[in-house]
Amino acid sequence: MMFEIPITEFKNLKIGNMENIDAGTGCTVFLFEKGAPAGLDVRGGGPASEESELLKPMAAAEKIHAIVLSGGSAFGLEVSNGVREYLEERDIGFGGRHKSSSGLPILSV
Repeated sequence: MMFEIPITEFKNLKIGNMENIDAGTGCTVFLFEKGAPAGLDVRGGGPASEESELLKPMAAAEKIHAIVLSGGSAFGLEVSNGVREYLEERDIGFGGRHKSSSGLPILSV
């Protein structure tokens, strides 16, 4: 039996979506300002992704701060620049000068 959890139960979650109808592409961002654990199993030969390794069970990252789902292959991956900027402006992420440079998996679907 499958247990369903309403999306409203996730108090640390913000979701945003943008689409370009003319270009037939868009993106969805799941933002976890306080961080959240996550996992992923990638199947297939050539996924368009960045930092998806952070979602593997044995990865050093204990939490992520955003997930970006985008269309448009490599062009869709560029959406991550805006999300990183958003996180950096709010001092969200891990240590270092560019705090949000890790903890941001990008998956182009």
